[in-house]
Parts: sequence; C-alpha cells; structure tokens
Amino acid sequence: MQLIYTTGNPVIAKVNEAGVLIPVSTGQTTLTITVSQASPGYVGSFKLPVSVTGTKRAQLVFTPKLEVRTVKAGGGSFTVRTVAIPKGMPVTTGYANRKVGTTQPLSALDAAYHADMAINGAFFDSYSGVPDPYDNLISSGLPQHIGNTGTSIGFKWDGSAVMDSLRLRISGTALTSDGRSNSWYAYVMNRLPSGRTTATLFTPQRGKAIGFSAENAIVVRKGIVTAIHHGVNTSIPADGCVLVYEGGEAGQAKRFEVGARIAYSLRTTNMDGDAVDWSDVHTAVGAGPRLVTNGKVTLHPAAEGFRDPKILTGDGARSGIAIRKDGSILLATVPGATMKQWADIMVQLGAQQAMNLDGGASSGMLYEGRTVTVPGRELSNALLFGKQLRY
Repeated sequence: MQLIYTTGNPVIAKVNEAGVLIPVSTGQTTLTITVSQASPGYVGSFKLPVSVTGTKRAQLVFTPKLEVRTVKAGGGSFTVRTVAIPKGMPVTTGYANRKVGTTQPLSALDAAYHADMAINGAFFDSYSGVPDPYDNLISSGLPQHIGNTGTSIGFKWDGSAVMDSLRLRISGTALTSDGRSNSWYAYVMNRLPSGRTTATLFTPQRGKAIGFSAENAIVVRKGIVTAIHHGVNTSIPADGCVLVYEGGEAGQAKRFEVGARIAYSLRTTNMDGDAVDWSDVHTAVGAGPRLVTNGKVTLHPAAEGFRDPKILTGDGARSGIAIRKDGSILLATVPGATMKQWADIMVQLGAQQAMNLDGGASSGMLYEGRTVTVPGRELSNALLFGKQLRY
C-alpha cells in the first residue's frame, strides 16, 4: 500500500512524502491523503482540515551561550569557540539556495532559514566545479543525500540527538501493467555521477533538473512512472523523483515501464551492517570521523572510510559537534589541531558523544547573527538552530 500526501496551500503548510506536516505561516489549508495499493485493489482518499495558528515551542532549560575557551589537550593549548545549545532547540539542515549542489555564504544560509546559530556541516566537493556533498543529509525525516562514509548526527522529534556511523540503502519495487513486480535499488542520491556507472535517485531538493544528460532517466510522479528519457537533462517533478541508471547499472532501466507503480524503502544500518533505528530522526548531517563515544576518545578514521592525510595525520581548522550528558548540544571550532588533538579537546569540553564536521576553509560558526568563526569559502550545507526557523 502506498500513501500520497498533498496540501491545498503550501504557503500555509507543506507535507513531504513521509507524511511530515510542516507549518509555514498562519492560516488554513487541507491535507489530502491518497491511498493507493501497489496491486489492483482499493484506491481512495480523504481530506483533513489543517489550521496553523502559530507554533508553541517546548520550554528550553537554558539560553544558548557563546564562549571562547583556552583548552589544554593532546600536548597543546588551543583557543576554542563554543556555542552551547539546549536540548530541544529547533534544528534543520540548511542547503545553499535551498537545494543540493550549490554554495552560498554561511551568513546567507543563516538568514534564509532565520536561524539563531549555525555551523558548517557535511564535506563537499569544493574544487571540481559542482559542489556536491559527500555525506549523509536528512531533512524533515527524508534523506536528501547519501554518502555512506564517516559518522552522522541525527536529531529526533522528541528533542534528543543520536550519533552513529549511519549507512543508508534504498530498495524498491516497480509493479508493471501485466502484474509483474520488479525489484530495483539506488545507492546514490542527489549527486552527479562520479564515474561511468551509477544508480541514483534525484528528489526535488536537487533543483528543477538532474543537471546532466542521463543515459536512462525514469520520471516518477505520485508513485507512477510517467516518462522514460534517454540522453536528456531530465526535469525533476515537484511531486516525485527521477531514477538514473548508467553504465553497469543501465540494465535496471529495463525493469520500468510508463504507468508502473513505484514504491521504495530505506534501510538504515551502521558501518558494521547492524540495523539502527533512525525512524524518529527528522534532521541529520554526516561528516566525521567520530571523536568521542560515551565520554572517551574513539578515533578510527580509516575504518570509517577516510583516506585524506588532512584527516588522518594533518592539522588544520576544525569544526565539530557534541552531545553532552544532559542531552544538550555543543558546537565548537578551533583554528588548528590534529584529529587526535580535536578528540582530546572534545573530551575536555565535556562531550559524551562527538564528531568532526567539515573543516579547513569550510570551518565557520555564527551566533545570533554574528560570525564568530569566519569560513574561507562559501558552503554547500550547514546545521542551523533557532527558535523561529523558516523551513
């Protein structure tokens, strides 16, 4: 069975394909839920009135606080800028120009989402022309990019945060007109192919089009294949997605036909292949490596998939994020440290769980509209916190 969600007026409230209703502005609209089986049978819908009267935020236990500290760790003395954020502070992943694959100054990202605090997020390609991210990104309960390396931090609906070596796998079915159910998969999301072979899922978060002439592009709208293109820079429908298969994966395109019903699921594991439940996570950013686990240094970058000497042995500007014992969040930047020193610093700062974020020229942090760590480049994405976030 497949559920399709739409709202009558997205200016008042938006809804994503997971059924997450997001208030936008005060007013009234209608939520329509359409029920469609992946086999012949019942098809129906019902409507629910939605009234947005304002948002009532949970009472925060303390006011966010900016500090500049001198921390001795790993044989050195470091000037560290930190922002303490109470558990339950609204948070979202911010995308440059609100789509995957572009860049924007951190201050512009902060302003676009009406954030109070911001820190740079996932690694991204800052040298090859198209600034695609490298890591996992989740917004409003839905993945918007799959990287499957390093460590991710996730924020749940109940205000708590989790941290793990999250790995995401997409698998689906295509039910054809003659009743055949063909399986399919995709292992990349919202990213240009890095080689001749790819199986990629593009969502509206990518923008209006996939950005290249794809060998095979399957267009899906409201769970139905509406077109199959070859050698075209295919448009991404606002109410669906595009599946791209090239090179060694081109054979998967033969499993689809116009009119086929499409469904897919997301499998979440850690890097050891053990299942992890992130179903309650609405926002997540991946980067890494993991620095601290249960209050102790746990640094294994090579095991997480890192090969860059800047991560393995070098020093440089660092950004990081920690979960403290009380569930509050700590954002932190330092102008220069090795990863081992960075992990030691996080322990000194009281981290229960901690991970590295993108660094070097990307390292940047804002507090109440003021830049406290100036990034040396425009950014692809960021983690944003604030009482009146504009999603």
